[in-house]
Formats: sequence, structure tokens, C-alpha cells
Amino acid sequence: MYEFLTGPMLWVTFTVFILGCIYRVVWYFRGLDWKLDRVAYKADMGLGLKWAWKSIYHWLLPFGTFSWRRKPGMMSLFFIFHVGIVFVPLFLEAHTVIAREHLGINWPAMPAGLADALTVAMLAAGVMLILRRILLAEVRVLTTANDYLMLAIAMAPFITGILCRLHVPGYEGWLLAHLVSGHVMLLAIPFTKLSHMVLFFCSRAQLGMDFGIKRGGERGRGLVW
Repeated sequence: MYEFLTGPMLWVTFTVFILGCIYRVVWYFRGLDWKLDRVAYKADMGLGLKWAWKSIYHWLLPFGTFSWRRKPGMMSLFFIFHVGIVFVPLFLEAHTVIAREHLGINWPAMPAGLADALTVAMLAAGVMLILRRILLAEVRVLTTANDYLMLAIAMAPFITGILCRLHVPGYEGWLLAHLVSGHVMLLAIPFTKLSHMVLFFCSRAQLGMDFGIKRGGERGRGLVW
């Protein structure tokens, strides 16, 4: 089972993940309509791209936007959770070994201690995000069972991974659970709310173009819309 999950199934999972994400990005931009959205995307492409980059860049920086500065607690949880969920799978030493042996891709690994710290911090932030959805009425009213399911899918590979790292009893079972949950997470990304992994950049780019073109930006005032 281990050889299957780290061999043929790995190729299937990455193929579905990559093609699915490409499809979501293409479909997102194909759905934009300058008449409907009131933004001349093609006519003002240079200006739009500049503001698209500014929007993405500032939202990727802690305290980079007014919204982040207004809610530093939420910002901290957001960044801790997402830094862990992105960088640990990419640079964990065991994962780089699998990528090199089965995919022919080689990149550096992070120190084991750093990976452990990021995993624990990410899981703690995930628990806080769950509690936030439960305890805050304004968030609870917008939360569905699917939101909890998405958090569970995202956190499961890290929970099982840290259990493997600690060599708790039943190591082989936890290792298989870790591999299966990792596949489930990657396969779920293109088809669920986890697709915001790539659609975040699309929506921020669109909003940046919107504010840069339609709402003035460097062109000043007086636009027809």
C-alpha cells in the first residue's frame, strides 16, 4: 500500500490537482465580463496588472492592508495557519525524498525542528479558527458543516504526520493515514472551498484591477463609471 500511495497514486493525485487548479483559474478569468463587472480589463491591461500585483502583494504581507491592521488577532491566526500548511508539505525532508525518488524533482528541505514547530503552530491556529467559528455569533451564522469538513481535511495530514513523527504506537497505520489524508486534501483542492489556494490570487488580482481602473487608481477621477 505504501508503494502504491507514494508511486502510481501520487502521479494520479498530482495530475488531478494540477489540471484541476489550472481549470479553476482559467474558468475564473473566462467568467469575467467587462460589461458586467464594469472594468475594462483588456483595454487597460498595463494599469490593471500593476494594481493586481499591488493587491496580491499587500495581502500577502502581515499588516500590509487596512483589514489586517484592524484585526491583528485574526491576521496572526491566518498567517500562522497558511504558512504551516504551505511550507511544511513542500519542504519537509521526508516529502523532498519522495519527490526526488518518485517524481524526479529535487529541492532543499527545511530543518526537522522548524518543520515540527510550524506543524504544531499550524494545528494550534487551526483549533483557534474552529473555536472562532463556534464562539463568535457573526462568524457562526455564516458557518456550515462543510466549513468544518474543509478544516478537518486540511488539518488531518498534519495531525497524522506529527503522530508519525512522535512514533506513537501503531506507526504504520498512522503513516498510511497520513498518506491517504494527504491525497484526499490534494484531490479536494480543485473541487471544494480549498480551491482558494489558487483562487485567492485570482480574486485579489481582479479586485486590484477593479480599484486601479474603475475606482480611479493612477488615472484620477472622471471615469464614465
